[in-house]
Amino acid sequence: MSAPYLKAVMMAQSKTHLLDKDKATVVIGLLGTQLDRPTKQQKKAKKASDISKPWRPTLSLFQHPDLPIQRLELLHDNHSQALADQLTLDILEEQPDTQVIHQNVNFASPWDFECVYGELFDFVRRYPFDPENEQYLLHMTTGTHVAQICWFLLTEAGFIPAQLIQSAPPNKKSGHRPGYDIIDLDLSRYDQIASRFETQRASDTDYLKSGIATQNPAFNRMISEIEQVAIASKLPILLSGPTGSGKSQLAKRIFELKQRRGQCSGKLIEINCATLRGDNAMSSLFGHTKGAFTGALKSRNGCLKEANHGLLFLDEIGELGLDEQAMLLRAIEEKTFTPLGADQSIQSDFQLIAGTNRDLLQACEAGEFRYDLLARIHLWSYQLPALASRREDIEPNLDYELQRWSQTSKKPIQFNREAREQYLQFALSEEAIWLGNFRDLNASVSRMATLAKGCRIDQSDVFLEIQRLKTTWGQSKSHDKANKPTASHHLSQWLSSEQLASLDSFDQHQLAWVLEICQNAHSQAEAGRQLFDKSRLIRKTQNDTHRLRQYLAKYGLHFDQITKGS
Repeated sequence: MSAPYLKAVMMAQSKTHLLDKDKATVVIGLLGTQLDRPTKQQKKAKKASDISKPWRPTLSLFQHPDLPIQRLELLHDNHSQALADQLTLDILEEQPDTQVIHQNVNFASPWDFECVYGELFDFVRRYPFDPENEQYLLHMTTGTHVAQICWFLLTEAGFIPAQLIQSAPPNKKSGHRPGYDIIDLDLSRYDQIASRFETQRASDTDYLKSGIATQNPAFNRMISEIEQVAIASKLPILLSGPTGSGKSQLAKRIFELKQRRGQCSGKLIEINCATLRGDNAMSSLFGHTKGAFTGALKSRNGCLKEANHGLLFLDEIGELGLDEQAMLLRAIEEKTFTPLGADQSIQSDFQLIAGTNRDLLQACEAGEFRYDLLARIHLWSYQLPALASRREDIEPNLDYELQRWSQTSKKPIQFNREAREQYLQFALSEEAIWLGNFRDLNASVSRMATLAKGCRIDQSDVFLEIQRLKTTWGQSKSHDKANKPTASHHLSQWLSSEQLASLDSFDQHQLAWVLEICQNAHSQAEAGRQLFDKSRLIRKTQNDTHRLRQYLAKYGLHFDQITKGS
């Protein structure tokens, strides 16, 4: 395949300044069983470069002073070992410091597309790419046209984090030495070629769903988009949804998918922000120096540093304090932050996935979450639905949970037919509210599997489990209702019993809400802006502080009194 023909097919632009001098250069290529074979005259020559004809494409890459190559991954079959050994010796004469590694790849038929693609795909999947420290050049000149097409497709799809390199023979007329082109692909132009990868992308989407054949159209569309975003972007992703809807599991799958694609060389660091309080919050996230606070007996790396070149999953991000939110925003935007007690900032290049079961916009309006942080993490935002909202997916998830329990316990467990029908009839009914979502389903399967006699879940097991779920959900609803604080309870610390008795229920709820806004505001003016956010826009004078002061005075209250009491 000539360089002009390759450029025409790819519509690519050749560049020679695309290499990073701080990274080791690694060339990957197939041994050319004909073009890379030396002539008898070349075998007798003292140096491989003494003889310029005929041209040997792989060897010619090592005859350019401006292209230092630290390693060559040379792919060849069992029958070409002698030729591979000879080529290795010739390369070492040109660049003695180059490491040549032989990779054995056998094509049953080098002209069969499926066969060649499969072998090269298997090689790529097991190869330990290290894009943080190495840059890869995929040599497109050797091998059959089928192999060259397969190389191109694998690179275009992102399975190989490499640029393409095309070596060229000497120019007979000008007397120039062999040349080369590094090819920069404009991937946006390849819609037809990209369509060939729908099967693989469907496989990646299936991976994000843990192999569960979900049927809910909206959920499937969302997972398909997440797959595209996860591969193409390093920007933050926000996963919203009720507790137990699968946010943590999905974050893990996104990380593993990026690892499979060679896009993530660091670790997955997970932390639940609801567990962070005070100095522990700052320390857990950003680290601290020795003596930064009482009890800091030694330095500590925070989660952000541990997630360098990896992925940081902050579950329940809405529970972070405002100070931590401000530092996190800087870390996301500038990739730098300052550990607690430190004088200097440190760097960490991580991708953030945030999880929440709260309405963060509402939290912003209440002064509990920063608008600027929400804007930064809201670019890719996905709402994971509750299990009760996608009942058509309960059956495949039931099979998945049962299979997972069997693998973990090493005890194959199944429903008998009548028991399975009985369980699904209840699970798909409106009677099953699935308060804990997939956690409820997982716990339900675990209980039935554990109590099943032998390896079969029967109708008696299902009957008992259904009663247990009904009781649990009923108790939870009663508990929530019984423990929900009333407006009177909130106001009892501010108003006398006589005042409370004289207020309508409407006035009690309105006053309780106003006091909650005041307690979370930094100033009376800020509280006034939140309370009168619409009417202030049409007033000539916007004296929100005065309006709030007058409202509180009706009940004998003052803003300073409320905030001190909080």
